[in-house]
Amino acid sequence: MSAGRIWPLLVAFATAAFAPFAGAQNWPDKPIKFIVAAPAGSSLDVLARTISDRLKDRLGQPVVVDDRPAAGGTVATDFVAKSPPDGYTMVISFNGPLAFGPHLYAKLPYDPQKDLAAVIITSSQPNVLAVNASLPIQSVKELVDYAKANPGKLNYASAGSGSATHLSMAFLASLAGIEMVHVPYKATNEAVQEVIVGRAHAAMPSTIGALPFARDGRVRLLAVTGAKRSKFLPDLPTIGESGIRDYVFDSWIGLLGPAGIPKQTLESLNVAVGKLLKDPVILDRLDKQGVVPQAMTPAELSALLREDYVKMGKVVKAAGAKID
Repeated sequence: MSAGRIWPLLVAFATAAFAPFAGAQNWPDKPIKFIVAAPAGSSLDVLARTISDRLKDRLGQPVVVDDRPAAGGTVATDFVAKSPPDGYTMVISFNGPLAFGPHLYAKLPYDPQKDLAAVIITSSQPNVLAVNASLPIQSVKELVDYAKANPGKLNYASAGSGSATHLSMAFLASLAGIEMVHVPYKATNEAVQEVIVGRAHAAMPSTIGALPFARDGRVRLLAVTGAKRSKFLPDLPTIGESGIRDYVFDSWIGLLGPAGIPKQTLESLNVAVGKLLKDPVILDRLDKQGVVPQAMTPAELSALLREDYVKMGKVVKAAGAKID
C-alpha cells in the first residue's frame, strides 16, 4: 500500500482513538440531565434540584432534572445504565436500585456492579419509624408487643415494593418476629398520609419525610433506623437502642452514570458536586431537608456499592422480600 493511502488511514485511526479523550476535554458542551429515581416532591427530587440549580453555574451548562419514578427506582437506573457514556445522562438514586434491587427482582435489566459508573455519594439519612397516634404504642418494644398480641392485624405503608420504606420495615418485622401487612403506595408522602388519616398503622419515611410531622399530634415517631441518632431528631433512639440489636438500615443518595464514562469527566463532575456540598447555601438547604452531606470519591463510592450490595442481600433475605 502506498504512503499516500496509508497516511489517511493513520489519521482516521488517531482521530478515533483520541475521540473519547477529546470529548472528555470539552465536557460539558451541552445540557446535562439528572434522571431522578423518585417522584417530584420526594427527598431525592428536592436534593437533585438543590444541586442542579447551583451546578449549572460551576459547569457552565444547564442541568435538567427529570423525575422517573417506577419499580423502586429501577426504571430510572436502567435508563441511565443504557444511555451513552458521555457524562450527559446521570442518575440520582437511593441505594435501593443499586444495592438491594438485584436481590429483590428475579430479572433486573442491569447489573449495578458492571453497568454503572460511580460519581459521588451526596448524602445519607436514616428512616424514621412512625405510627398513627391512636395506637397504644409509645416505643419500639410496645410496637413489637402489640404486634405479637395481634398477629397480622397491623399494617404498614411504603413508597412501593422494593423501596427503602418497604425493606426497612420488613427487616424490622423479620428480626422482631412479628407479622405486619405491607401496603405499597407510589411515594413516601402518600404512605405518611395514610398513617396520618389512620388507614395505615405505621410507615418508615426518610428523615425529610418525617420531620414535618415531628410535632403533629396525629403521628408518633418512635425511632430512627441508622447506627446512630439523627442530629435532626436527637431525642429519638435508634431501633438498635430500642432492643432490636442487630438492626441498622441506612439510606444514602448517590450520583452515577453509565459505565464507560471517561475518567476525566467523572472526576470533573465529582469535584464540582463535592464543592457544592461545602457551599453554605447548599448546606443550609440540605439542613432544612434533614439531609446530611457526605461526599466521596468515585473509588470510595464504588467500594461502598460493593459493600452495600452484600449487606443488603442479607437484609432482603431476612425480610423474605421478592418481586417477580
